[in-house]
Amino acid sequence: MLPSPEATEDLARRLARAARPGDAILLSGELGAGKSVFSRAFLRAICDDPDMEVPSPTFTLVQIYDAAVAPVAHFDLWRLDGPGGLHELGWDDACEGIVLVEWPDRLGALAPAGALRIALSVTGAEARGARIEGWDDRPARVELAAWRPA
Repeated sequence: MLPSPEATEDLARRLARAARPGDAILLSGELGAGKSVFSRAFLRAICDDPDMEVPSPTFTLVQIYDAAVAPVAHFDLWRLDGPGGLHELGWDDACEGIVLVEWPDRLGALAPAGALRIALSVTGAEARGARIEGWDDRPARVELAAWRPA
């Protein structure tokens, strides 16, 4: 349970500290579930710039960020019907760094098997639910299991 946008941001910052090249973080959830809040906090944390402008890639479909650990590609696939156009967006190269994907259902068979999947849901005016799957063999998963929002 994420009782506030600040708790969603805290979760994102924790995951940004654990992310490494080759990771995929897939964010699903209805409109207003907190995907953008999570993405903005994740990108600001991984780029170590708390004031960084993070526009939504809804219309550009992908935005690339230079982080010290690896390039991070933020995909918003809401406007895609399926995985057909992903190669033209640089999907293959992006997967060598870190990919953060909103609306991952559009990935189809291109969804990375070892991805961390976060399903966000609206549970109240500001509260969100988060179901987290993946990274079972990673130390970061142990930290997530013990994490409780402030």
